[in-house]
Amino acid sequence: MREAWHRLGRNPLALGGLTVIAAFLVCAAGAPFIAPYDPYAMSEGSMLRPPGPEHWLGADQFGRDILSRVVHGARISLRVGLIAVGIALSAGTLLGVIAGYFGRWIDQLVSRLFEVVFAFPDILLALVIMAILGPSTTNVMIAIGIVYTPIFGRIARGSTLAVRNATYVEAARSMGVGHGMIMARHVLPNITAPMIIQTTLSFAFAILAEAALSFLGLGVEPDAPSWGIMLSEGRNWMQHGWWIAVFPGLAITLAVLSFNVVGDGLRDALDPRLRGRGDVP
Repeated sequence: MREAWHRLGRNPLALGGLTVIAAFLVCAAGAPFIAPYDPYAMSEGSMLRPPGPEHWLGADQFGRDILSRVVHGARISLRVGLIAVGIALSAGTLLGVIAGYFGRWIDQLVSRLFEVVFAFPDILLALVIMAILGPSTTNVMIAIGIVYTPIFGRIARGSTLAVRNATYVEAARSMGVGHGMIMARHVLPNITAPMIIQTTLSFAFAILAEAALSFLGLGVEPDAPSWGIMLSEGRNWMQHGWWIAVFPGLAITLAVLSFNVVGDGLRDALDPRLRGRGDVP
């Protein structure tokens, strides 16, 4: 891991992505202190006010400060991404490792379950789940977590198949070590690299999925300062207040791009096949 972090530190794109992610994390953690206004406070005198000294990113059709809403929107997006990806990572890794380690009918059952979920487009399946559960922040996390569970499951299954017959696993079996201990002590530590990479990339997709669901009115609560809701509200005011939609759109773009470049950097740093190649530092 020390070598991987060293290689990652020599990747300027990944470092730039980490810097942007760190900025979003600071905004999310300190939103009440960083935001200049209450994101819910309306002001009749500030309606559709363009960016300026009083409102750096302008105000929306209700006089709410765009900067404050973008800052608080970072908290919503990152929280949804963290919990949704955590659900997918935990469930997918558990199912994938069990399927890959035991094989036979267990592998067939889990693989067919993954294929059923993969048969639906991601956003369509999330929309169906949200239509059933109803719009709320918690339900968005559950829906996105369910949609991305098979992705982690397939990666965990494939990686487990590659190591389940390794010498150290066979040695543990010959010593009478139980299956659970083998999976926890010998299989999981050796499949962490692809799981870490997928976790980073899935953060980007989770943020995008939350924004898409909120844009369609099936995401977080309608009055929440979500980037997707801000985009949905601002699309009808592009001629009179372009800043209402442009700035939350830029926030989504920066967040998704940053997680993607960091994921690519982690892939290059953790993939042992790239060591020693001149195209990767």
